[in-house]
Amino acid sequence: MKLENRVAIVTGGGSGIGRATAELLAAEGARVVAADLHEARARETADGITAQGGTALGVQVDVSQAAAVDLMVTRALDTFGQVDILVNNAAIAEGDDILTIDEATWDRNLNVVLKSVYLCSRAVLPHMIRQRQGAIVNIASVNGLTGLGEEAYSAAKAGVINLTQNMAVKYGQHNVRANVICPGTIHTPIWQSRLDRDPQILERLAAWYPLGRVGRPEDVAKAVLFLASDDAAWITGAVLNVDGGLMAGNYRMARALEGEAG
Repeated sequence: MKLENRVAIVTGGGSGIGRATAELLAAEGARVVAADLHEARARETADGITAQGGTALGVQVDVSQAAAVDLMVTRALDTFGQVDILVNNAAIAEGDDILTIDEATWDRNLNVVLKSVYLCSRAVLPHMIRQRQGAIVNIASVNGLTGLGEEAYSAAKAGVINLTQNMAVKYGQHNVRANVICPGTIHTPIWQSRLDRDPQILERLAAWYPLGRVGRPEDVAKAVLFLASDDAAWITGAVLNVDGGLMAGNYRMARALEGEAG
């Protein structure tokens, strides 16, 4: 197994990408701390892992609060004795147009999406440095790479990308790696309310992706596993798009433009 004798913390581990990641890391031998704002979801993920023969701890945490994050890491260390992998996945996406986002919504996006990466990384880095081993995998978004709306969320995700690169450069000397994944549209439970109103939304979005579909949580989880494992031992500071080819270009738009040019 790729992660035998490793301990991983996965934030936002109660559903979607976080749950799929926690389950896959556990299946590869890691002891997993599934951390989530919702205690019931965290426990559900941990219980599911345990039922499959793995080892997991469900922890309730508000990743935007330093004291809560420090307590999460303390519980991980008290339970498992080490932290080798941190997956910063927790996020929200609220508001859209910068002219209509109120200040509280802006701050909430920045706190949950970006500040949480700072707080969680700050909490685990001393332990990783001391053991001279660690892998931090941050989940950003294609929204952090280009203008796709959701300005507060997108700006925060762009910050996650830059923060990851800075951590990679600064802490590589301690054998601590930091990489970031930029997913495209992923079919997670967060889409359910939108699907209830517009059942065809994901099918329409899929048409913009060169691979012809939106992503699944497992698509991102497999990329996390690679970057967290020794298979990526000489990879740090990387920005990996897991986006079905979206950022490579837009053939539909190109064809339309060619038609206009003609």
